[in-house]
Amino acid sequence: MGDIKEQFRKKSKADKIISIILIIVIIFAVLMTIYLVLTPKQAEKYTEFYILGPGGKATDYPTNLTLGEEGKVIIGIINHETNITRYHLVIKYDGTIIEENDINLEDTKKLEYSFTFKANQTGKNHKLEFLLYKDPDRKNVYRSVFLLVNVT
Repeated sequence: MGDIKEQFRKKSKADKIISIILIIVIIFAVLMTIYLVLTPKQAEKYTEFYILGPGGKATDYPTNLTLGEEGKVIIGIINHETNITRYHLVIKYDGTIIEENDINLEDTKKLEYSFTFKANQTGKNHKLEFLLYKDPDRKNVYRSVFLLVNVT
């Protein structure tokens, strides 16, 4: 130990300053590494919201129907908000609300359910909207998906 002190005394003033700075940087790096290892990362909060075709796949959506025919989709919600979350689901057809549901979903839980609608007016590009709100905010849509439906 005495040998290290003697070598340090023999160094120039610039070398002493650089050595002290390097020691401080190494100590800081070690402390930051310890902090990062011991501090858990905060999970990203989000909700998966989707629709599937009647077969449970992202295909075969009911986009071409005849007047009076029913279309079926599966609505899916997966909660990754890190706590129980209350959602409000609004389904609109050409801007008119055709269904509303309040949904409570525990963290990491998935809800899928079948939804049936009826093609009651001919025309192209009827918009079927699925709007998900996260309570308590029912003014701003949190997640949304839609289908354009052609009815002959």
